[in-house]
This record gives sequence, C-alpha cells and structure tokens, in this order.
Amino acid sequence: MNLGRRRSRGVSQTAVAEAREAPGEAEVAFDRLYRSSRDDVYAYVASLLHDGPAAEEVTATAFERAYRKRRRFDPKKGEPRAWLFGIARNAALDELRRRGRQAELAAEPEDVDATAVDASAEQSERRLALRAGLARLEPRERELIALKFFAGLGNAEIAAVLGISESNAGTRLHRAVTKLREALDGQI
Repeated sequence: MNLGRRRSRGVSQTAVAEAREAPGEAEVAFDRLYRSSRDDVYAYVASLLHDGPAAEEVTATAFERAYRKRRRFDPKKGEPRAWLFGIARNAALDELRRRGRQAELAAEPEDVDATAVDASAEQSERRLALRAGLARLEPRERELIALKFFAGLGNAEIAAVLGISESNAGTRLHRAVTKLREALDGQI
C-alpha cells in the first residue's frame, strides 16, 4: 500500500468540503455590497437599456464579473459602489455594442417602479413632462442623471464610474440638472 499518494475525494466531496468552510472577508463584503446595491444597479442598467429582461441579464453579468474580481478591489482607489457601477456601466455598454447601438446610450430612463395605470392624471402628466425633458438632454447628460437619481451615487462615485474628477462630475451634473429644469419649466 502506497501511503505517499492519496486518492482524490471526488468533485462532490470537495464541493461539500468547500461549502462548509466559513466565507472569507471578501465574500462577506461582496454579499453586503450585493444586497445594498442590486436594486440600484438594476435601475441604472434599465435606464440605459430600456429593456427589462436585458437589464436583468446585464445586472447579473455585472455582479458575476464583480464577484470574480472581488479580491482585486482596492479600497484606496475608491468606494465599492463606484467600482460596482463602473462594472455595470461597462456591461451595459457591452450589451449596447452587441445590439449595434453603441452611439445611443438611452433616449429616456425607464421608470421600473411605474405601474401599468397611474393613480392620478397629474402624476401621468409629470412623468410625460419629465420624459420629454430628459429626451432633450444629450446621452451623457442623461447618464449623469441616471447615476445620480436612479443609482443614488454621490459625485465622488459618479466621478469614479466615469473616470473624471469629482469637481468635473459635480459641474457636469449641475449643468445637466439645470438644463433639465429649464426644459421642464412651466410643464410641471
């Protein structure tokens, strides 16, 4: 009998043994990030794609990519949410390129929480006016609005996602919001 060699325990035994091990710090942090960001990531991706099922797929792809890269995240380079939204943005842009719509980020953010029939006519009018105002913005301006108001990111996180300075992100966002307000002036 050769005691120097041990037989493999098999895939199922190895998987069970690994599953019993306590999750590492990176896994626990990723779980918290997932739970706190999944709805915001979906809303942001849906606002770019205008396609619910595709937004679900892209959101899943983004989290899968982030999970594979979780140990490479460097907190010195920014916040986890900004890192995650950067991955989600790239996944959404990959989908748009796949569709052959690279130049068109989004015509208008989709209201993923909207019901089929609005409760009031006033709310419907506001929603229509907002969509019309957003349609007047450039795609980059709509993306800034989506990152701020759909994803709930701060200026520093937006800057990290877009690869620009925080002050530049704040300035661009301020201009986009001002332009949107002017487009909505008197309509709402």
